[in-house]
Amino acid sequence: MVILEFLQTLLRNNPEIALFLAIAIGYWIGKFRFGSLQIGGVAGSLLAAVLISQIGIHIDSGLKTVLFALFIYAVGFQSGPQFFKSLGRQSLREVLMAFVLAISGLFTVLAVARMFHLDKGLAAGVAAGGLTQSAIIGTASSALEKLGLPLAQTQMLQGHVAVGYAVTYIFGSLAPIIICVNILPWLMKRGLREDALTAEAEQMQGMAVYGDGERPALSEFVSRVYQVKKAGQSVQQIESDHVTVEQIRRQKNLVAVTQDSTVEAGDLLLLFGHRADVISTGELLGEEIKQPPHDMDVVIVRHDVLLTNKAFVGKSVAECSQILSQVARHGVYFLGLKRGDKTLPLTSDLHILSGDIVTLYGTRKDVDRVAKELGSLLTRSLKTDLVFHGVGLVVGLLIGLIVVRLGSIPLTLGSGGGALLSGLLFGWYQNRHSKSGNMPMAASTLLVDFGLSGFVAVTGLQTGQQAVTTIMQQGITLFMLGVVVSIVPLIITMLFGRYVLQYKNTAVFAGALAGSRSANPALGEILNKAGNAVPTTSFAITYAIANVLLTLLGPLVVAFS
Repeated sequence: MVILEFLQTLLRNNPEIALFLAIAIGYWIGKFRFGSLQIGGVAGSLLAAVLISQIGIHIDSGLKTVLFALFIYAVGFQSGPQFFKSLGRQSLREVLMAFVLAISGLFTVLAVARMFHLDKGLAAGVAAGGLTQSAIIGTASSALEKLGLPLAQTQMLQGHVAVGYAVTYIFGSLAPIIICVNILPWLMKRGLREDALTAEAEQMQGMAVYGDGERPALSEFVSRVYQVKKAGQSVQQIESDHVTVEQIRRQKNLVAVTQDSTVEAGDLLLLFGHRADVISTGELLGEEIKQPPHDMDVVIVRHDVLLTNKAFVGKSVAECSQILSQVARHGVYFLGLKRGDKTLPLTSDLHILSGDIVTLYGTRKDVDRVAKELGSLLTRSLKTDLVFHGVGLVVGLLIGLIVVRLGSIPLTLGSGGGALLSGLLFGWYQNRHSKSGNMPMAASTLLVDFGLSGFVAVTGLQTGQQAVTTIMQQGITLFMLGVVVSIVPLIITMLFGRYVLQYKNTAVFAGALAGSRSANPALGEILNKAGNAVPTTSFAITYAIANVLLTLLGPLVVAFS
């Protein structure tokens, strides 16, 4: 009893400790798996906060706004480049998939809310949990604050949002797994695995694709040391577009390397370049030295360069190669070209655009020289540009203050929706202007994880006592309504994709369907069944759009329910 009283006093007087305790316990709970189901850290944080709240804790509501703004801005910043890219004609099917699910989800929620007389908070909670879009909790809560209701009533409705989410979230996570992995292949009459292999063969076209942290055992670029048997050749005669002479050792000394340097019998040459060309060139020179002297080595760097030199813009790769003479690009190899978030093969007829990012490989001196000709080096800093992102958050919060009225119904994006829109725009801008607005992926991931889990934990701490009472009264009803909200939009979108959009490949279709519900657990099961990453592309497109559309359902449910 003494320990319990001490904990109650400690947490009541120090609510910040209760917040971090709820997050820690929640993520610990979220690690447990029940078959293919895992509730995750966000739902776990909510459950832990509800339990801790039973001792009675007061925590400031302003903290919720800050945490959710950080979370949703980071989500928008990560999704911005892919979101705007997805709006093109080439991804029209995936765009339509995401829109159909969001619209059918909205009407399903409004229908069950009217039929079962749910208040605005419960309706938004069922939408958040049934559609497994945790961000709806924030946008709906923000919209509730704009209704001008008494504070006690606003907090009650915000508590109902958390209740509806907690009761419906588990089946909401399970439904897309069942439908995408089991029902969709039955409808298509084709398996995920066979279609994934078919799509992979079409996409790869003989190119190897490596996962995170994977590298080929046989590297494309190598360095080897050879001992020259016959004198007389110059460095210029030995080198080619795919092989360079980086060092010459004569007797015990390294000598300067120029294009006019002539090698002598017994010289040791350090060759660098494409593996096959290095080996073939070296065999013509003489014998490979298995254990070369320790001082025969060079440091190789790999750097991205932002192409801004107008002399290269609009030219083909072949034309650019002529402009950048062989002497100028000596010792530098072009690994690839990135446009937006897509890597393009460096074919001779590919035309260069301003803002393309070229990856260079070679010695630092050579790479720096070529980089100055093309544009500027992109240095990947571990620091976040807080000026850029501070302005982004301010812009988003200002957008969230705007209220548009349809008659007596107030419509507003709120702080959450405004921060999301701003994040999308600032993420898109940063992708096109890579020298400003840096935010390492680790930093944005921290904002996403901590912002959302902290937000739901504060919500649980504020409303947990009332939530238990509501669950006791309406738990079974809310659960069944969550089942309806989870299944109906997925079935409608699946039929729309099959018979209207005419998806033929089951693996691609499954990825698009899971993404349109932003269902990460479902993608995990789909990839497991597919055996490769084919479903990821269609998932990424619909997921980026769904993150935006489903998040914006919060204010709409509040306005029309």
